[in-house]
Amino acid sequence: MATETSPLLHPPEDVTDLALQAQIHEAVYKRFSPSRKRVIVALVSGAGLAPLFASGSFVPSIPQIAREFNSTGPVINLAVSLSLLANSVGTITWATYSGFYGRRPIYLASVPIFALGSFGVAISRTVPELMLWRVLQAFGAGGGLSVGAGVIGDIYKLEERGTAMGVFFAACLLGPALAPVAGGAAAHYASWRIMQLALGVAGVVMFVLMFAFLPETSQPHSRGVDKYVESEEGWRWVWVNPFEHVGLLKSPNVIAVCFVGATTLVTDYVLLIPLSYTIGERYNIHNEAIIGAMFLPAGLGNIIGAPLAGRISDHVVISWRKRRGGVWVPEDRLRGALAGALVFVPLSVLLAGAVMQFVDGKLGIVLVLVCLFVNGIGVDLVLTPCSAYYVDILHSRSAEIMSVTNALRGAITAVASAGVLPLINRIGVFPTNAITAGFAWLGAGALWATIRYGDRMRAWVDIGYSTLANN
Repeated sequence: MATETSPLLHPPEDVTDLALQAQIHEAVYKRFSPSRKRVIVALVSGAGLAPLFASGSFVPSIPQIAREFNSTGPVINLAVSLSLLANSVGTITWATYSGFYGRRPIYLASVPIFALGSFGVAISRTVPELMLWRVLQAFGAGGGLSVGAGVIGDIYKLEERGTAMGVFFAACLLGPALAPVAGGAAAHYASWRIMQLALGVAGVVMFVLMFAFLPETSQPHSRGVDKYVESEEGWRWVWVNPFEHVGLLKSPNVIAVCFVGATTLVTDYVLLIPLSYTIGERYNIHNEAIIGAMFLPAGLGNIIGAPLAGRISDHVVISWRKRRGGVWVPEDRLRGALAGALVFVPLSVLLAGAVMQFVDGKLGIVLVLVCLFVNGIGVDLVLTPCSAYYVDILHSRSAEIMSVTNALRGAITAVASAGVLPLINRIGVFPTNAITAGFAWLGAGALWATIRYGDRMRAWVDIGYSTLANN
């Protein structure tokens, strides 16, 4: 019977000598020097930045695109929803193939597709063309977060992983901080197409840097292709079913934490996607550059929140292991997400809606921006420990578990983002935000239940959980 002090985790597969296990464990994580690890994190952070920068720079220019194509904001906003779905498919595909062939070849295949899609968006002449190229762009960028998280799991051990994941997410989340400013400024002073061309050029530069400096980070003998390379058959191409890891969602722990992440991320989309039509119209702001700058508080909150959350979650893991006499319970890491899920995330979206509905003038603008900043911190206080938790419990399939959870979360947020503007038009800003806050509190309840009953939940469905020895 599983208890809080006896986690349901598989024992090591091959080695039974504990001292030898410890030596092998340390050697795996010392393959790269600290400085080389920082270079690797910087490179994969650039790829992780791509999808967030692409979407963040697009949102402030939606009104201008709608006017240019003689369309409407809700119609052009569908490009955001479609790109989220394409990103979900991309994240599953690239992560699955990275588990089989390794991280480096997947980056070298996906980044050029992102660049091509960005150039395509820049030269689009009709709404269908725009949608098609946005889908390709998002598909190419899809592996940025999931494969990047897999790389972090490859090179950092358990006690360091939360901090490293926080740094990775902080770098990635420069996108929400800077992209709207860049996209809004480009749309106001030149054209929204300039930003898309810049993304295409950035993709080309990113490919060159990865080709030159990114090593293969997969741990020894962990790739699916290794069994062919090490056999008489030699290397050969194998088609891999990108949806084979969807079965990981059978785990109630994975589903519960994914639900937490989805309800958290939806608050971000509810606040940011309609910003031009909420704070813009409410306070009579129609300059795209100014609207873009109003995304900055959320992005700054992300940048502060991600490394803070990573350090908190590592501290929680270490302190609770000491309290348990050295026994590791994976759900302890999630304790670091409780404050964000219970307080920061739901209250920020609720209060932002109330302010936009009832507070006029400069005071209203300032209070909304404060809410955006708090939401940015809160989102990362939740998502960073949750992402590190996935890698902890399924370390050998870290990219795959990140991909399926990101895909499910992306599908949920895609549906939610498509409905944001119509719902606001129908019932108003404050009721929409209040509903969103209610779902966020449901997510907080799921988080608490996972922390409290996680050991029993793992006992329901065993999907091959990792051990302390191989983390």
